[in-house]
Amino acid sequence: MQIDILTLFPQMLQSPLSTGIFKRAADRGLIEINTHNIRDYTHDKHRTVDDYPYGGGAGMVLKPEPVFEAVEAVKSGITPEHPDESIPIILLTPQGQPFHQAKARELSRYRNLILICGHYEGVDERIREHLVTDEISIGDYVLSGGELAAMVVADAIIRLVPGVLGSEDSPQDESHTHGLLEYPQYTRPPAYRGWLVPAVLLSGNHAEIARWRHEQAIARTTQRRPDLMAKPKPDDDKK
Repeated sequence: MQIDILTLFPQMLQSPLSTGIFKRAADRGLIEINTHNIRDYTHDKHRTVDDYPYGGGAGMVLKPEPVFEAVEAVKSGITPEHPDESIPIILLTPQGQPFHQAKARELSRYRNLILICGHYEGVDERIREHLVTDEISIGDYVLSGGELAAMVVADAIIRLVPGVLGSEDSPQDESHTHGLLEYPQYTRPPAYRGWLVPAVLLSGNHAEIARWRHEQAIARTTQRRPDLMAKPKPDDDKK
C-alpha cells in the first residue's frame, strides 16, 4: 500500500513516520508513505497557499490551485494495476464523516490513498466539489491542521494491511472490530498484590475462555459505550 500525504507542514510527520509501526511496515516493504509540501506547487515567489475568504470573515482559506496541482502530480506518478482502478482522495476536515473501524478496513483494501491535510479556516469549496472523493473527521472537535488526523487515519489503516502486525489474528478481537469493546486482558504474574487473574483464563479450556471473553466484551461495551450496543454488529449480517 502507498499513502501520499499532502500537507503544509511535512516536518510534523517526520517523527511518527520514522518510528514504530510505520517504520517497521515500511522496512518490510508492506507500505510506502510519502509526504508532499503543498507549497511546492505554488507559482509565486512567496509560495502563497491561502487567501482571504470572498464575502469577508475571519481566517484564511486554502487556495485551490496548489492543492489540485499537488494531487495531479501525485496521481501522475502512480501506475494503476487496472485501468479502472480508483484512488481515494481524502480531505481531513471536521466537516467530514466520522472515522470508524469499518472505514479503516474499507480503505485498507486500496493500493493507493491520497490524504489532504486541511488548514486555516478551511479549503476552497471547489476542492471539495471537484477533487476529493471522501471527507473524514476523527472527532467532533477542531484541530489546528489535518496532520494529526492524517496520522490517526494512516495508523488505523496500515495496521489492517496483511502482514503489518505479523499475525493475521491480531486485529480480529480488538475494540470496534465486531462492534464491541475488547474484553479485559491479563498477563503474568497470575497474582499481584492480591489481585488474581480470572481462573477461567488459566484453565486451558479454550471454549470457556472464548465464552468468557465474549461475555466480558458485551458487559464492558454496555457499561462504557451503550451507544454501540444499539448499532448493528458486523456479524449480524451473516446470520
